[in-house]
Amino acid sequence: MRPMLTTEDLNQKLLALDTEFDREMRARGFDPAQQENVALPANLAELYKQREQIKAELAELSEEKSDD
Repeated sequence: MRPMLTTEDLNQKLLALDTEFDREMRARGFDPAQQENVALPANLAELYKQREQIKAELAELSEEKSDD
């Protein structure tokens, strides 16, 4: 089981992934705003998946804090 990351850790990781994803999208001639409308190459799809997982973790942490 992996250690639980803090909200700050997750936000930093998400920012790094967002930056990498945008850079990779632009390098392939895509506008990052098109991410929902284009078929992504495997490496971009993996970055997208990682970003979505972190967003889900952040949402879960946010819900837990609001329940306290």
